[in-house]
Amino acid sequence: AAAAFFGIKTLLTLGLPMLGFVGMTLAGSPLKGNSLLLMMLLLAALGYYGPNIVLSHLVKVRQREIFESFPDALDLMTVCVEAGLGTEAAMMRVADDLQFKSPALADEMRLVNLELRAGGDRERALRNLAIRTGVEEVDGFVTMISQAERFGTSIAASLRIHADMLRTRRRQRAEEAAAKIALKLLFPLIFCIFPSLMVVLM
Repeated sequence: AAAAFFGIKTLLTLGLPMLGFVGMTLAGSPLKGNSLLLMMLLLAALGYYGPNIVLSHLVKVRQREIFESFPDALDLMTVCVEAGLGTEAAMMRVADDLQFKSPALADEMRLVNLELRAGGDRERALRNLAIRTGVEEVDGFVTMISQAERFGTSIAASLRIHADMLRTRRRQRAEEAAAKIALKLLFPLIFCIFPSLMVVLM
């Protein structure tokens, strides 16, 4: 994936200026000299930084999906653990149940099970999960599981408390986003709606 990403960046950095030059030549564009050079540099910059912007957006979308689905996954995992399943079997069961609602989280849990089947250490596999996702709540889950196993506390009780905390945090983020709507609507009202309203009133 890294090789493909940098290959796309290189291809776009070199290809966009060439395509732009060919397009402007065929269209008979009046750009010449410094103006043409500036246009080529802008197209090259777009080809170089464009994939970074797209990748950052995809990362945020994926992390948001994992964050919103993680409390439900912990609830399912709590039920499985209380029913007598081990941690690995519970994670595999949760991955099967979440494959349609959150494919990203289901794939990450399957990767943890694959690491454990390959003989990896559980704490290391869970730590890799936190590193791959980059979600703060997943990192807290990994820390909680490690401490519960180290101190011998009930994993089911720890999962229930952690899921309740994550659900509260998810609700707080939703309330925060709703509180920002009024401020975000202020600029469209001032620059788009109010001028047309003033014209109609006049």
